[in-house]
Amino acid sequence: MWKAEPRLQRKLLAWLLGPLAVLLVLDTGAAYWNSLRFSNLAYDRALHEIGREIGLHVKLDGARPRLELSEAAANILLLDQEDQLFYRVVSEDGTELGGNAQMPAPRMDKSAQPYFYGDAVGGEPVRMMAAWMPLGGDAGPPLVLVQVAETLNKRTRFTWEMVASVVLPQLLLIVMATAVVWFGVSRGLAPLQRLRRAVSNRSHLDLSPIDTHDVPGEVRPLVDEVNELMARLGTTFDFQNRFVADAAHQLKTPVSGLKAQIELALRESDLQRVRHSLAQLYISADRLSRLVRQLLSLARNEPGALDSVALQPLDLNAHALEVSMDWVPQAIKRNIDLGFEGAEHPLMIGADPDRLRELVNNLIDNAIRYSQEGGRVTVRTSQIGQDQCRLAISDDSRSIPVAERARIFERFHRLLGTQEDGSGLGLAIVSEIASLHGARITLEEDADGVGNTFSVFFPLRSED
Repeated sequence: MWKAEPRLQRKLLAWLLGPLAVLLVLDTGAAYWNSLRFSNLAYDRALHEIGREIGLHVKLDGARPRLELSEAAANILLLDQEDQLFYRVVSEDGTELGGNAQMPAPRMDKSAQPYFYGDAVGGEPVRMMAAWMPLGGDAGPPLVLVQVAETLNKRTRFTWEMVASVVLPQLLLIVMATAVVWFGVSRGLAPLQRLRRAVSNRSHLDLSPIDTHDVPGEVRPLVDEVNELMARLGTTFDFQNRFVADAAHQLKTPVSGLKAQIELALRESDLQRVRHSLAQLYISADRLSRLVRQLLSLARNEPGALDSVALQPLDLNAHALEVSMDWVPQAIKRNIDLGFEGAEHPLMIGADPDRLRELVNNLIDNAIRYSQEGGRVTVRTSQIGQDQCRLAISDDSRSIPVAERARIFERFHRLLGTQEDGSGLGLAIVSEIASLHGARITLEEDADGVGNTFSVFFPLRSED
């Protein structure tokens, strides 16, 4: 998994040492150019001196110039242990006076300044000097063209010696800098290596935060985000594990009951008894279906689902009235007086319509289910102060003791002595949905002293 660190180390080294390498190449080029210029400057002077010596051996023979340079003198003058020298002397009218006639003629005017340039003699590169010189060194005409050429061996050697004297110390410094940078980068990335080992050695079930004590500051924001992600994953896994445990616990009993009733129905031969068993199976299946719906609703309304809830403007007054109307048939069936007392004006809140409907449904269902036949259930909406409103459902059921009120919203908590069958999930779902809406829920005795009143306080939505 941690192949990324060597790549990071190589990238850091490339960014740190790459510019040094580029500078070394540029400096080598500049050093070579300067060394070649100095080498030419030094050896060109010697070449010019040889040309002047040759020019001094040109004499006038009547009206015509003549080169009086013996072979021995030419050998001494042109002697060099490393390079080969060539010369040529030409009169103004183009007459060859001596030297190597294969040397190419220069393109220059009759200037007193010597002309240095690169050329070739016999296919070999040379450095050449050409100058128009007066006869016998006296100023004024006549003039002769003196050319001296030299191969490039000692110039090249001298140039590279100068380049080496400049570049080699720099190269040594870069090698030392490379070692220091490599060591520094390796030490700097050591905390990342320890972080990698800490992550790779932990179990897939370990979602505890990563220790950030030795984490570099540049990486700490990333590790903090990973820790937050693991915390969210841990919360999600806790919800899932709790849901699975709750579902397994709650479904075990009704499924076992269904299985027992099916076995009983299979053993019956009397059609009337079979019909009775089937009726009991239908009741049990209906209870099981309601339990499954409530379990799924509880999972859907966990606090971790807040990020996926899109709250929108909604009139609590109208919404509660609409939901209450749906329960009229059920209230009539149980001879319950279901009433609604709404506010005089809309109560705008931020809500998820489906979840809010589920909250009101569970409260009304709980009130009707546990109220005695002929009792009374009232749904009220009202504004409390400037920034909140209240949804209250009052019933005529048995008053819940004060000691039990703190636990009534826990999952699967049921009051002792309750005759009605239930899962103990309805009020837990109400509490979760209220939390998702930023609301709070309370429980107190009804104003007339009979029954209970559940109140949910919602923050009012500010007008845009």
